[in-house]
Amino acid sequence: MTTETATGKKPTHIAYHVRESKDGKGYWTQVGSAWAHGKGSGFNVQLDVVPLDGRIVITANKNS
Repeated sequence: MTTETATGKKPTHIAYHVRESKDGKGYWTQVGSAWAHGKGSGFNVQLDVVPLDGRIVITANKNS
């Protein structure tokens, strides 16, 4: 997974693919990273894979 940009900055957020099972349990898989955009509000998102189903959830990176 992507952990740094070309400038060496760690991501401020992590992107996860979340898929629900038939029993209602959610399975989370890291699929990319996000950084706060340098020119105001918004994010730059880099996905390492693109999920075909489920949803993408972006959470704060606890290690940044």
